[in-house]
Amino acid sequence: MTQGNAWVDASPSGVREQPSVGEDWRDWLPSDPAGSAPVPDEAPVPTERPTGPLAPQPHVSMPEDPLPITRKDASVALWVVGAHGGAGESTLADLDEGWAAAEHSWPELDPGQSAACVIVARTSVRGLLAARSALTQWAASGAGDSVELLGLVLVADAPGKLPAPIRDLAKVVGGGAPRVWHVPWVEAWRLGAPVGEHVPRPVSNLVSALRSLAAPSHGGAVPSISEEKS
Repeated sequence: MTQGNAWVDASPSGVREQPSVGEDWRDWLPSDPAGSAPVPDEAPVPTERPTGPLAPQPHVSMPEDPLPITRKDASVALWVVGAHGGAGESTLADLDEGWAAAEHSWPELDPGQSAACVIVARTSVRGLLAARSALTQWAASGAGDSVELLGLVLVADAPGKLPAPIRDLAKVVGGGAPRVWHVPWVEAWRLGAPVGEHVPRPVSNLVSALRSLAAPSHGGAVPSISEEKS
């Protein structure tokens, strides 16, 4: 299934080979980025509707720097997989007591068990390229048999609007994820305030969407959850 996958085109082979991470990321942006819809700076209400591929894709090669696969506890409702250091993995995991940071690795459970996961990355060039590498690994069936990828969470790396080139890069990278959510800059988190005490509306909506999506993978029961404050 290649629904919404920006990495797959209509060429005779059906698949466009992805440039290596070492190449200039500007070389593989859309040829007319000015005509594309920008990624919103303020996140809309998240939806459970898929916008990209829901399963690994054929003919995708493994990235040069894949994330490791690590044995994990099956009792976790949602694994937050940081694509790079400082991605916001622990911050996102702290939004629900049933979630856990995967420590920059893919979770591996017992055969037949499913691990609901989201990838998280910052909206910097480095963060977006790391997200692209993690999504490429998943698309190449390199994330292990347990992973059920729900989508990609992009966390603002600074206050204010994203520069146009980064908005375009985020759109291209997000095309390889089942769904994409955006977390705005939260100044209180930067100053060390408890995550659960400062939850803006876009983040509350994200948490609700992820709980709903992760519940079927966790036996249909929504885990015990910390109350977030608007």
